[in-house]
Amino acid sequence: MKIGELSKLTGVSIRMLRYYEEQGLLKPRRSASGYRDYDQREVQTLERVKLLNSAGMTLSTIQVFLPCVRGERPIFEPCDELRVLLNAQLREVDEKVAQLAHNRHVLAGFLQEIDEGDE
Repeated sequence: MKIGELSKLTGVSIRMLRYYEEQGLLKPRRSASGYRDYDQREVQTLERVKLLNSAGMTLSTIQVFLPCVRGERPIFEPCDELRVLLNAQLREVDEKVAQLAHNRHVLAGFLQEIDEGDE
């Protein structure tokens, strides 16, 4: 399929598809006239990229994860690099959650002070 068809099918912009190709995530075949020719393998790769991105992973982390995916489903092979990356990603998420909890606590304090001042 051509790049426009892949974009419509996956909801990924043409610009992003080209970027993913530059980054080595997609490897479409080329027709004799030079057009990109995508197949189901690229659709599957894009679905995995979207899944990993929805988990908050950066593209550089996704590039490390993708080789650990096997089969038709997004199952990861247990490898040390994958464990290290998953633990790092979890730490980052935990830090963000802690920061948001702190922000919420501060904002709630401001609101409480305002409410008490109205009494």
